[in-house]
Amino acid sequence: MKKKRIRMGIVASQFNLEITAPMLSEAIEEAKRKGAEVKAVLEVPGAYEVPFAASILMARKDIDCVAAVGAVIKGETKHDETIMQAVCNELLRLSSHYKKPVGLGISGPGQSEEQARARIKDYAHRAVRAAIRMCEI
Repeated sequence: MKKKRIRMGIVASQFNLEITAPMLSEAIEEAKRKGAEVKAVLEVPGAYEVPFAASILMARKDIDCVAAVGAVIKGETKHDETIMQAVCNELLRLSSHYKKPVGLGISGPGQSEEQARARIKDYAHRAVRAAIRMCEI
């Protein structure tokens, strides 16, 4: 029996675009390497908007899973922690609601811009691999 090709959506934050643009490219390429078909890519203003876009993709019948990529960088307050907690909680809730996995490739909180740059490839690949692996379970 032939293995079903996984159909993926990718959501990418545009905030910190110098970091997130290469993350999106890496995620698309990793999906191709893993044999997944990228059916849609949604780019949103920031990490806070990722769950809403993910919900749009998860509602589609032609998408099996979603990979979310972005970078939340530490500022002068704990805003980065608040954003990441809200985003992660909502992505988990949506995954359970739609019964479709979300691979988390949003780096942060508490990271510097330099750390975020160093994590571009790893987090993008991790998001795609996690989503694909969960589809296989």
